[in-house]
Amino acid sequence: MEAYKIQGGQPVVGEIRCNGTKNFATKAMVAALLADEPTLLTNVPNIGDTNITLDMFASVGVKLERDIEKNTLKLHPSSINQYEVTMPHSGSNRIPILLLSPLLHKFGKVSVPMMGGCNIGARKVDFHTAAIEKFGGKVVEDENGYLATRTGRLQGTHIDLPYPSVGATETCLFLAVLAKGTTFIDNCALEPEIFELITMLRSMGAIIYTYPGRQLRIEGVEKLHGTRIDIFGDRIEGASWACLACASDGEITVEGLRPDTLGNFLPHYQSVGGGFELLGDQKIRFFRATELRPTMLETDVYPGFSTDWQQPFAIMLTQAEGVSVIHETVYEKRFGYLKTLSALGVKAQLTTYCLGQTPSRFANKGFEISAIITGKTPLKAVGSLEVPDLRAGLAYVIAAAVAEGETTITNIANIERGYGDISKRCQNMTLNIEKIQL
Repeated sequence: MEAYKIQGGQPVVGEIRCNGTKNFATKAMVAALLADEPTLLTNVPNIGDTNITLDMFASVGVKLERDIEKNTLKLHPSSINQYEVTMPHSGSNRIPILLLSPLLHKFGKVSVPMMGGCNIGARKVDFHTAAIEKFGGKVVEDENGYLATRTGRLQGTHIDLPYPSVGATETCLFLAVLAKGTTFIDNCALEPEIFELITMLRSMGAIIYTYPGRQLRIEGVEKLHGTRIDIFGDRIEGASWACLACASDGEITVEGLRPDTLGNFLPHYQSVGGGFELLGDQKIRFFRATELRPTMLETDVYPGFSTDWQQPFAIMLTQAEGVSVIHETVYEKRFGYLKTLSALGVKAQLTTYCLGQTPSRFANKGFEISAIITGKTPLKAVGSLEVPDLRAGLAYVIAAAVAEGETTITNIANIERGYGDISKRCQNMTLNIEKIQL
């Protein structure tokens, strides 16, 4: 078993280049399958989720040309010869449900394995399956996964999403661009990854209009062609390095990160005492500008504060003098990591009450959806921490970097799914991290 060994207690100083964003790279790969011609992706991150997705593509016959050193990937969808997606570790991410749509366009039927990913809540797929049926397809679920079928070409429709889900919006786009006629999608997600996907699809020949009020209009086309697109820097990762700099009272320069994608992270970061400087050419220096102050924040869909930003931000708040509150409205099981970190000295009380302005989807259902964090708390290493999920994993790394002493972090495959091998990627920082074999 591989693990990270971290010697903490010192400010972390240095620089790092952001990976291409995980949440767009894998979706761009899926979008490429909608065409009949090759698509070239650049700045593709060498991470677990990318590799898992490539395994799935290989199982249906996609020809792949990958240069890991140059971070490029060329996909040839014309070689697809199989409608059944198979892979040995199908439960490792949530891409299979997105593959239903492009493969359903190509074949009269398609089957994909069960979904996986992080255990942060139910993360149902009913929005996806309901969308397929609205376009005229049929979906059947069994113990092995999902089987989708169609008779004739999918038909444009009007979909009002019950919640602005990123994944469901992506499924609707994949279905609509090649469906016959006009499709309207109401209450769609607005994350930067969605607009980047729309840009990519437009470059492939899709006709997509955006309207106020979370609405899209898509005019279906007969076919799409290949394209070339650069994967933009990962805004979730970039915010994590910012929190590491501020929590440890260090200074980290992040390259390859567009500041416009950070949205409401930056004002919250500034409000607690974090500072940043734009150095040009997608380069940002993050540091602690003042003594850290407590705050109240709540997660929400974009343009709100991302649910994936709250874990590293919470570690930063342990070093702020006073009481802070985080209210989670997106997922129902995101605060378990704080219970584990109490062993390091983190003082956090979880409650089922909505301690925020926006009612949580999970209010009055018995889930711990608010966290009360008391600081300033000196953190002390306790030996070993087991990573429960991707985003909590990097929060553990930040906590270990702040804590006095040596911490071993296990189950690091969950971290490397989204960040790659950070022991190699952090070599230009003073973070004392080493990958070891247990």
